[in-house]
Amino acid sequence: MTTATLPAPNLFSRIVRAIPVVGGLIRAVEREVDTIYYLLVIAVTALVLAIQTWGLPALVLTAVAMVPVMFVILIILARP
Repeated sequence: MTTATLPAPNLFSRIVRAIPVVGGLIRAVEREVDTIYYLLVIAVTALVLAIQTWGLPALVLTAVAMVPVMFVILIILARP
């Protein structure tokens, strides 16, 4: 009989999981992967409601906030 041991979580992982909202979301996604789809629907709904409430500034601020995310994605894809 063999027993598998999990590696100890690193410091960054422990800090992120200690943040109240983010840590709860990470634990929920780890328990059930389908939760990520619900989170995406909630995020899109919040964006639509923000655009209906505040108009174009909400859309522009969302696009500006996504620029660093897209840079990271492009850097990851461009690595050899």
